Amino acid sequence: MTMDQDMTDDANTPPPPAAAHFFGQPWVFVRGVPAMKFLPPEGPPEIAFAGRSNVGKSSLINALLAQKGLARTSNTPGRTQELNFFVPDGYGGETAELPPIAVVDMPGYGYAKAPKDHVDAWTKLVFSYLRGRASLKRVFLLIDARHGIKKNDEEVMGLLDKAAVSYQIVLTKTDKIKATGVPKLIEATALGIKRHPAAFPRILSTSSEKGVGLDELKAEIAALAE
Repeated sequence: MTMDQDMTDDANTPPPPAAAHFFGQPWVFVRGVPAMKFLPPEGPPEIAFAGRSNVGKSSLINALLAQKGLARTSNTPGRTQELNFFVPDGYGGETAELPPIAVVDMPGYGYAKAPKDHVDAWTKLVFSYLRGRASLKRVFLLIDARHGIKKNDEEVMGLLDKAAVSYQIVLTKTDKIKATGVPKLIEATALGIKRHPAAFPRILSTSSEKGVGLDELKAEIAALAE
């Protein structure tokens, strides 16, 4: 399988059949993109995951795709420095059939000790990808439920607004706060994104560890794939 071939309601609501189909099969890592010249050609619909370092992005992707270790997790902030592409296995080859969707793991941001040149390179890579990728259907912007929207999240939301890319807030690690605090956090977050024109109004809440909200997220992704 090559990338050139591959790439040319509520939380209790079960995902639609389309979601069950492609989430219920193995996924594979296809390509890491450190610079725009390595970006695969436009192909299937793409959805991307963005968030601060250690927001739980890799853990959520692994839980969503039911594959431990697919997206690499690390206790070291800022480890992911590339756009990492994943697709359901079994596409391409002699059939040259495109996968139904591709998942993109974007580099984490907001690591305080990151050198300025790394931050500049991240901004250039991400913005170039965002503004020029017609197959990108939505960015899921992950926010740690324990901390809410921070300044660097606001900066990235501004970047997404500028690139005119639709994005949706996904709260992570909701099992780490009191259950009664989740609805309040959702309400506060919804108010906070009203001034952002590219923000999708519906807030999702998840816990990778407990499996909370994964079916709801799968349903959103399946709708975009269709």
